[in-house]
Amino acid sequence: MNKAESASLEQLLLARGWTASEYAETADLVIINTCSVRATAETRIHGRLGWYSALKKERNGIQPASNHREARPCEVPVKKLTLVVTGCMAERLKDSLKRDFPVVDYVVGTFKKQHFQDIIDAVEQNRELVNLEEDAVYSFAPLSYEPGAFQAFVPIMHGCNNFCSYCIVPYVRGREISRPADEILKEIDMLSAKNVKEVTLLGQNVNSYRFEETSPDGTVHLVDFPELLERIAVHIRETKSSIGWVRFMSSHPKDLSDRLIDIIAKERVLCRHIHLPVQNGSTAVLKAMNRKYTREQYLELVDKIRKRIPDVSLSTDILVGFPGETEEDFEQTVSLMQQVRYEAAYMYYYNPREGTVAFSMKNQIPMEEKKRRVAKIIEVQLAITKEQLEQRIGEKVLVLVEAESRGDSSELLGRTERDERVVFKGDKSLIGSFVNVSLDELNGNTFRGKLIDTDEN
Repeated sequence: MNKAESASLEQLLLARGWTASEYAETADLVIINTCSVRATAETRIHGRLGWYSALKKERNGIQPASNHREARPCEVPVKKLTLVVTGCMAERLKDSLKRDFPVVDYVVGTFKKQHFQDIIDAVEQNRELVNLEEDAVYSFAPLSYEPGAFQAFVPIMHGCNNFCSYCIVPYVRGREISRPADEILKEIDMLSAKNVKEVTLLGQNVNSYRFEETSPDGTVHLVDFPELLERIAVHIRETKSSIGWVRFMSSHPKDLSDRLIDIIAKERVLCRHIHLPVQNGSTAVLKAMNRKYTREQYLELVDKIRKRIPDVSLSTDILVGFPGETEEDFEQTVSLMQQVRYEAAYMYYYNPREGTVAFSMKNQIPMEEKKRRVAKIIEVQLAITKEQLEQRIGEKVLVLVEAESRGDSSELLGRTERDERVVFKGDKSLIGSFVNVSLDELNGNTFRGKLIDTDEN
């Protein structure tokens, strides 16, 4: 979501005649888009703000030059630097950010983003903008696109109503708001006009997408996520769009319906890859997390998906070391991983987030034990991933070529619809196109393959 919002800000600035600076030292405006999901993200931002504070003081003549500079030369004489902090951290810590880092000019929380036009006006006119009133609702940007990109993110909803006991998102992103379906289709058309090949539909919980459409005769129709996906797939097909793949993230297991599974199975433009966060394998821990499903219900859902979509790839999020998690609970998570056999997993140990229910829970797990548990599940998942990928060797797959390989300029790097990395020999003119590749061998988690032919959708 942050990447999509950053891309929309870039589009806004480019449309007003701004150009991107290669180095922070020469920028007139720096916008730091922040995340609050994990404490480590906020810690990094505090360090980065200290760096920018020193840079701004030097740039604005408040202190002499120091050793804060990055190992890059200044290109041109610089003007006064304006520093803006936005994103979830700006929403959560808006008062303390200004207090702790007075060199920050504007703190723009989730519900103040409509003021970026006003902020840019003020910067261009060299004046101060004082009043930034919050909007009652979140405003979606009309386009989230990085110039020249062939992959793009399309936000379809914002916020979360689930209030998992460990999660800060509902407090910094607000309640769920769904974007009008016709706006989403218009953005997809704009991206197709720019020859984009892959879009990812974004939301804190895309499965809870709900938008009420009112027809001219006053009839109200509720568009849910399965219907939205079907509309997008049909629209791409009927308009002969450049877009060949549609992904979505993230999904909450409690909201993933049979109808959604059927539509993914039916529409080939929808990638056979579902990110389905389980978080934990113990029903007791899931209840404490307020996840609203049991271990058994999750496993039933996985069985349904795999029966209906046999070639599907599943990835997940796993959180261990939650308050009160026993060794037996932990082993249930390990056994669930071994039963489901995810192709990939994002694995973490619990970090307390002030303001959440779990922050004040009893029976907090010692850090040493949390680290042991996360190391164990990483070891388990690495073995499962290796086995899953090895089974793919010898297959012919469709690949979207992303870039030159960093290790060898004569090779290309691409991804399959199951989000697997593939390296193969090929001309860089193929970047941004679909090609057929044979998966010949495995190097770590990356396939080495051979180009067979191009297969543009």
